Parts: sequence; structure tokens; C-alpha cells
Amino acid sequence: MTNQDETQKNTDPFLTTKEAGRFLKLKANTLEKMRVYGGGPIYRKHGRYVRYHIDDLYAWSDQRMKSSTSDV
Repeated sequence: MTNQDETQKNTDPFLTTKEAGRFLKLKANTLEKMRVYGGGPIYRKHGRYVRYHIDDLYAWSDQRMKSSTSDV
């Protein structure tokens, strides 16, 4: 892999399911289930490939901020 390829990989805003799972500290399987049942981050289909945009992952995480265990 060239240095340019490595730079592109680190700046690409679109992540695979596995990469998004690592980013969120979730298993890829958890994200796959969320795509079926709902409740997960927004995803996109690029042809047959599922991709998560990094901004959507941040937004999804931000919606889950809690200040107490009694928060619903």
C-alpha cells in the first residue's frame, strides 16, 4: 500500500460495517441486526455495499447521550 493509499484510507468518510463497528465499539453483527430491526445509525447503499458516513455515526452517538441512569 502506498503512502497516498494510506492517507486516503484514513480520510475516507465512508466506513464499512466492520469499520463502523470498530469506531462505535460494537460488533459488525450488532450493526447488521440494527439495519434489520431499526434503531441503528443511518447507512447508505453504494451499489451492493453498505456504507456508514462518519458524520452519521457521530450524530447517532450524540442522540444517545445520557446524564443519568434514570434517563429514558
